[in-house]
Amino acid sequence: MTRTRHRVRVASARKPKGAIPLHNEAAPRAQEDFGAAEPSLDDQGRITALENLILARLDDDKAQDVVFIDLKGKSAVADGLIVASGRSHRHVGAMADHLLRALKEQGYGKARIEGLPHCDWVLIDTGDVIVHLFRPEVRAFYNIEKIWSVEPPAGRAALS
Repeated sequence: MTRTRHRVRVASARKPKGAIPLHNEAAPRAQEDFGAAEPSLDDQGRITALENLILARLDDDKAQDVVFIDLKGKSAVADGLIVASGRSHRHVGAMADHLLRALKEQGYGKARIEGLPHCDWVLIDTGDVIVHLFRPEVRAFYNIEKIWSVEPPAGRAALS
């Protein structure tokens, strides 16, 4: 029986032709990657300012049935959820456009947006706060408030 020696190739020893490194910097540590368990006071102040900016902008644009749902400590997706209705496709689109401009002007970066071409349901994700803008019929159909166990303003008024 003849013993053969196998050569072990080390991936980091030689790069294949045409290989492009994905990252030049070191891999992030776990704390940097996932963040601290609780946001710092500066982060909380920034998040509160962001929430106030969004609510003020929606109020200026005459959004209907605005609901703010505080998700701090309840979800890792976001710290807040804002749901509002517009009167028509055009109203929902205008509110979304004005909100995106205000976020950019105030230095909150570029928010991710979905649903703008049809304007039935526009979702704006700022990272810390998620905004859902609906036409009233679409909002009633999807009933986002029920997922988080929050009644819409019209339901609360009828019970009082």
